[in-house]
Amino acid sequence: MESSGAEPPVTPSRYESQKRRDWNTFGQYLKNQRPPVPMSHCSCNHVLDFLRYLDQFGKTKVHVFGCMFYGQPEPPAPCTCPLRQAWGSLDALIGRLRAAYEENGGSPETNPFASGAIRVYLREVRECQAKARGIPYKKKKKKQPSTEMV
Repeated sequence: MESSGAEPPVTPSRYESQKRRDWNTFGQYLKNQRPPVPMSHCSCNHVLDFLRYLDQFGKTKVHVFGCMFYGQPEPPAPCTCPLRQAWGSLDALIGRLRAAYEENGGSPETNPFASGAIRVYLREVRECQAKARGIPYKKKKKKQPSTEMV
């Protein structure tokens, strides 16, 4: 039996599959705008609008200032505060879309997902969600290499 030289198809990793799904979802979002927005005209404002649009599908309860449970890590009862996308989910999404943009021919200099406005938005979401839960966000310090002599 001769080998035809064709390799069996490689199953994409979970990350690659999610990145492709996210890219397609964002592309569909742009097409659904009135008027539709071509990817070449996409700006960080479109990305910010997309992130806000995704909030309606969120599963993370974010207490609003004034809610009696605002700042409580584990509220004792339900409340009417909105569900939002978790900061970590949005951060990971932006990372995947940033990579997908460049893999699909976009240049790093024009990448709307790498904009400073996106970083500011994500930082604000992170801080807001941390305060709403009563858990101050602290940057993790990098571990210093051990310098002990034996």
